[in-house]
Amino acid sequence: FINAFKQDLENGYDILYIGFSSGLSATFSCSQNAAKTLSESYPERKILVIDSLCASLGLGLLVVDACKKMQEGVDIETLYAYVESQKLRVCHLFTVDTLEYLYRGGRVSASKYFVAKLVNIKPTMHVDDNGKLVAYGKVMGRKKSINSLISKMQETIENPSEQTIFISHGDCLEDALYAQEQIKTKLNINSFVINYVDSVIGSHSGPGTLAIFYFAKNRNL
Repeated sequence: FINAFKQDLENGYDILYIGFSSGLSATFSCSQNAAKTLSESYPERKILVIDSLCASLGLGLLVVDACKKMQEGVDIETLYAYVESQKLRVCHLFTVDTLEYLYRGGRVSASKYFVAKLVNIKPTMHVDDNGKLVAYGKVMGRKKSINSLISKMQETIENPSEQTIFISHGDCLEDALYAQEQIKTKLNINSFVINYVDSVIGSHSGPGTLAIFYFAKNRNL
């Protein structure tokens, strides 16, 4: 962080860093330490860091929204306040094809894993206001789990016609495209970004992870 920040500071830039959720990683605290250290050496520069409480393409959605706001010509303090006001509006709805990887990572108990495996239960999860992964439901079967995410999205999304929906997948593009078509049909949305789950998240959630990201009034489900 010090090396990355220092390069921009020496080029005369102020910094607004939007970090990965502190509820899932200690990375953000490292950015805070670097900002504090460098502020002493570059007192004329502004170094602002934000705990996004977001992950994966949820963080990507927040960053893209921040870039759009920046293009309006706002100053860094205004942009900081804007991102802070938006971050808990970013909804992360996701499901996994198997609980095996969450079990291996210690996020699911052995009993829950084996019961889910036995009866083909698929959990539906989200990221809460503390930036942590939380289960909010469970259904039987893959297709039902995807449809359940879309139903929850229909209940909570705000101003859908104005949004670009982000979808990430763990090597299950066919399921991501199915979700996209269902969202198009049910919500009349035509703007999407589809990409892979990154390697860090993917190592915890496993192949078959499918996630949908959008803005709502809040994350309360």
